[in-house]
Amino acid sequence: MLSLLDAAIVLAKVLFFVLFPLSLVPLLVWLERKVSALIQDRPGPNRARIGFIRLGGLVHLFGDTLKMISKEQIIPRNAYFFYYMAAPVIMATVALIILPVVPFADVLHLPGFSLSFQLLHFDAGILWYFAVVSLMVYGVILAGWSSNNKFALLGGIRSSAQMISYELPLGLSIIGLIMVFGTLQLNEIVVQQGDLLFGFLPKWGIFIQPLAAIIFIVCAFAETNRAPFDLAEGESELVSGFHTEYGGMLFGTFFMAEYVAMVVASAVIATLFFGGWQVPFMDTQALIDNAPVLLQVSLVGAALVLFGLAALSFRWYQRKKGFYGDIRDIEGLVYAGVLAVAGLGALGFLGLVLALGFPAWGGPVFAALAQMGMFIGKIMALCLIFIWVRWTLPRFRYDQLMFLGWKALLPLSLLNIVVTGIMIYLTGGLNT
Repeated sequence: MLSLLDAAIVLAKVLFFVLFPLSLVPLLVWLERKVSALIQDRPGPNRARIGFIRLGGLVHLFGDTLKMISKEQIIPRNAYFFYYMAAPVIMATVALIILPVVPFADVLHLPGFSLSFQLLHFDAGILWYFAVVSLMVYGVILAGWSSNNKFALLGGIRSSAQMISYELPLGLSIIGLIMVFGTLQLNEIVVQQGDLLFGFLPKWGIFIQPLAAIIFIVCAFAETNRAPFDLAEGESELVSGFHTEYGGMLFGTFFMAEYVAMVVASAVIATLFFGGWQVPFMDTQALIDNAPVLLQVSLVGAALVLFGLAALSFRWYQRKKGFYGDIRDIEGLVYAGVLAVAGLGALGFLGLVLALGFPAWGGPVFAALAQMGMFIGKIMALCLIFIWVRWTLPRFRYDQLMFLGWKALLPLSLLNIVVTGIMIYLTGGLNT
């Protein structure tokens, strides 16, 4: 039976693994708009405001949320009501229950207390991802079929064909990785990626299985139904695909599930191929031993970066001054002020640390926070790549989509397994 402390820890973990991807959704929507505007050489969202507050386009998110919540829900008369309502719930639920198997940091060991930053501990951890992510297609198919709309049904059928085509190479691509690391446990895979290859290169999955990394990342794009693999939506052909008949918060749930799935895919990619929570060239013990110095260096580095960004924002303000002729002209000045204050705050915290000293438990806590920060940074970098690809590559034709899955990625994933087996046999072991 769980003690009160254990129950509180489990509840806190559940809340974190649910709220973390949900809290990133508005940030990623804002980044999607800003990055796409940068790629297309346009200002992006900057008009919506609350009084004189614009927040560089963030106010648009409040407007979108309010619109979705208040918009009338129009349900087609001939729709299959139960399945129509269940489809977005399935999509959102499946997207949220994948992340708990991913470790965000190494186990935190304190006197008489240990804390794991992984909610679900499975010996076959990575198989949980494949078992659950394959269920997302049911939400798409049910949405298309239950709407009783031919365009929506075509979108659902396309999605099912796409999932079958890409789940096979997705699963086969990591067989070589499992052969090398000799385990299915995600935390153990991350721990082994803390070693070095040739004495200088992190033993990340992308360096020991580069072909598998490329195949997995491409298939992860297809699994999230984002461009250039958004054939299930295909507004130029299918109006809006499987969610044509959805509006308001029902559509908002599909919208949210797409971004949550992007966060989850980025977390799994980072875990398998980019070292997970590993800080390059520093394992957990090294972080603990050097925590006082690393904390000071981190705070000084953060302050310098923030002051540098403040200077760039001020230069942007000077360049854009008078461009719009309204309060948007001082947006860069506001950013510069906020960043400068944040930089001063980092220096102030450094002074407080130096004045109070470094506690005995500070090393393990610093190591856990550094690893979690590194992992979240990798997730955000991969999410930016998702956004970059969406606004760079055009949508595949349906025959191109099938060709890539069946005739390119599937044979390559099988070839990767054969080559990995040969290399393991020639080198005489798994962990080479």
